[in-house]
Amino acid sequence: MMYRRNHKPMPEQETDLTVMESPEAAAANPADEPKDVSIDPASELPAPPAEEAGAGPTEIVSRAEFDRLKAERDQLVDRLARLQAEFENARKRAERERIEFRDFATGNVVEQFLPVLDHFELALKATGSVEQLRSGVELIVKQMSEVLQKMQVTPVAAVGEPFDPRVHEALGSVERDDLPDQYVAEEIRRGYKLRERLLRPAMVRVAHNPKQTAE
Repeated sequence: MMYRRNHKPMPEQETDLTVMESPEAAAANPADEPKDVSIDPASELPAPPAEEAGAGPTEIVSRAEFDRLKAERDQLVDRLARLQAEFENARKRAERERIEFRDFATGNVVEQFLPVLDHFELALKATGSVEQLRSGVELIVKQMSEVLQKMQVTPVAAVGEPFDPRVHEALGSVERDDLPDQYVAEEIRRGYKLRERLLRPAMVRVAHNPKQTAE
């Protein structure tokens, strides 16, 4: 009697295989080893500023060097104060000398004109005739002109001179055929110069010659 065996296929089962590496394999592959990360305490501190990072070490000054620098500073400050005081004294002295010179010059001028003033007062007290009074005034004017001449004050040339706007001030014109055109015909007020400096211009009238203008 024969028996038939029924062979049933075994179901495929998914099996999870765990591969265990040997110690020798682990040593052969150091990249797979766990790494020990050590933290540097200095890396957690903030970075110093750029100017502090680039600065050199602080220079320590000794006490003797500090005292020497302080003494030099005190000497310079004292010298500056002395120079300022000398400058102020020189300025005051120059101002005082300028005032004294001006007073001296003014006094010298006034002293020369005092005799002229005396003669004017005598003329006012005079009881003579008109001709005598006129003669006295002419003498006073002459005396005053001499004083001005001593001071190098001279009158500006006017009548008969070409009109010069630098020293003449025209107040009008008059027709004159005996003078060239644009020449000074009349002097209304005399002008004066101190050496080459014009004190005041002469007030004049200018000649207008119709004959020359017609030509």
